[in-house]
Amino acid sequence: MAAPHASNRQTINPPPEPPPVSEAMALAHRRYWRFNLLLIATLMVIGFVVSFIVPAASRGLAGVRLFGFSLPFYVGAQGAILVYLALIVVYIVSMQFADRALQRAFEADAAARQTNR
Repeated sequence: MAAPHASNRQTINPPPEPPPVSEAMALAHRRYWRFNLLLIATLMVIGFVVSFIVPAASRGLAGVRLFGFSLPFYVGAQGAILVYLALIVVYIVSMQFADRALQRAFEADAAARQTNR
């Protein structure tokens, strides 16, 4: 079996070139993704603390009362689930805010391109 060889011919259907992106849109995208990564990291740290640190420190937290129950019992029974649901809601609301900001940047960039034509 022969080894494949490099061809110097161009492909019949080359991939399309992406549209040019302005510096303002590139900056908006960088801010969007930096915000997204920071948000995810923060929420994952909170989830880690609720999942692993609170149960590991349960003996020390046994004296803390919340709604008449000790904190480790409350977190284990229902508090952790509520925290996870709150994390999901915070992510959804925060990303909707970031999506609206990116959409405003896109619309401002499109308007600037229209005036430059």
